[in-house]
Parts: sequence; C-alpha cells; structure tokens
Amino acid sequence: MTGSGPSALVLGGGGITGIAWELGILHGLAESGVDLTDADTVVGTSAGSVVGAQLGSGLSLADLYASQLEPADAELGGRLSRVAALKLVPPFVLPGSGRDKLARVGRVARASHEPGSIDREGVIRSRLPVRDWPERDLRITAVDTESGEFTVFTRDSGVDLVSAVAASCAVPTVWPPVEIAGRTYMDGGMRSTANIDVAAGADRVVVLAPLPRSLSKKTSMQVQMEKVGPRAWSVVTPDAEALAAFGRNLLDPSKRAVAAEAGLRQAHDLVEQVRGVWEA
Repeated sequence: MTGSGPSALVLGGGGITGIAWELGILHGLAESGVDLTDADTVVGTSAGSVVGAQLGSGLSLADLYASQLEPADAELGGRLSRVAALKLVPPFVLPGSGRDKLARVGRVARASHEPGSIDREGVIRSRLPVRDWPERDLRITAVDTESGEFTVFTRDSGVDLVSAVAASCAVPTVWPPVEIAGRTYMDGGMRSTANIDVAAGADRVVVLAPLPRSLSKKTSMQVQMEKVGPRAWSVVTPDAEALAAFGRNLLDPSKRAVAAEAGLRQAHDLVEQVRGVWEA
C-alpha cells in the first residue's frame, strides 16, 4: 500500500558496496511489505544509477539481491588512492562557483584517463540485466567534465541507458570520463552524493545514502531536502555494522556479498520508519 501524492526513491552513490547495500535494503523492506520499487520517480547517482536501472529490468528484488551474493570474480574493482583523492581537494577549495569547481574536477578527471581508455561501459553492461530505459521516471545524474554543468539523463534525453549509467559512475582519477554526443561526463556524485533535489515535485521521498556526507553546505542532503519540500521523507544511511562491512575501499568487489547482507539485516530495523513515509 502506498500513500497519496507523487513518491520518489533517491539512490545515492557509494561504489560496489553501495550497490549491494542498497539492494539489500530494498529487498529487506519488500520482504516486510514496504516495496519502494513502485516509486513514481527514481533518482540514481553513481552506484544508485546502477540500482535504479536494475529496478526497471523486470527481475525481482529477491533475484537482484541474490546476484550480489554470487562470487564477484568478473567484477572490475578499483581504488580511490589517498594520492588520487588529494588531487580532488584543490578544485573544491579554490574560489569559484559550484560549476567552476566541478569544471576544475573535470580537468583532473580528463588528465587522469583518456575517455574510453578502460571499457567501463562493458563493465556496466555486464551489471545491468536491461539495456533500454524503463517506462518509469528514472533520472540519472552526471557532470559535464568541461563546463562543470550538472546533467540529468532521462529516457527523453536520447542517450543510451548504459552510457548514462557509466557516466554517472565515472569516479574521477579512478575511471575515465564517458563520452556522450561529443561531450564527456563524470560521476554525478561530484556534485552531491545523492542529488536529492532532482526529486523536485515529490510529495514523499525516501533516500538511500551509502555516503551521507556532502562536499558543500549548498549540496548537503538537508538543504536539498528543504528545496524539495516533501510532505514526508526519510533518509537511510549505513549503520555501524554496515560501515564495517563496506571496509575502507567502496570499490572492492570482495565486499559485495557482506555489504548486501548488511543491508538486508539493517532493513528490518527500518520497516516502520520507511513505511510511515511511503504510506503517508
């Protein structure tokens, strides 16, 4: 049962472990009678874009969750090293608008990898049991590496779904930017780890945020939620056990199964909290 007014499910970034945790949360909630997959709008950033696309595949949450428990031998892992992470600090701390800062991050991203130098789209394609945009309102976030412009891809953008997801997941210095129609794009999480404000117009909002910290006050989840102004909302973040399951490297495929199990366990403690929003 869902409440009245348009609903939105916002799926934040968080690497390979974030994907697994979000699917664990969603599956656990559905098992307890709270199915968030019937949201009118789904917003996906980075890891959340993978989950958002998977929700339109026709596979059940049980199947999607089970896939996270399988050996991750074919999964291409990565690591945001300390040195690489430090490269991203100056672009954000130097003066300028948010767009200026993101354009500077984009320059770091392009200097670190040539677009297409790693077959990220092939990896994303292997993760997605679907190739076409779903009928639902799916919004996938990314950032133009040259202009710093925040971009939201939808089924009406004329962009291939896999390309949109790959762009949203293109973590600077870890993965190369993704070229789409002559422009190159990087991780939407560079603007905000969840981009809650993309759910504008929703009356009920549930956010799954593996990485709740913001890069600036203007893009904090609190400020963005205030912009949306939903009648009812809930932000779900990893508890201590889930964070321990993630480990220090969110891009480590070997942590996928334990992260999914942590999400499933945590979901059982969230049922009434989330149900109160979804049925409001």
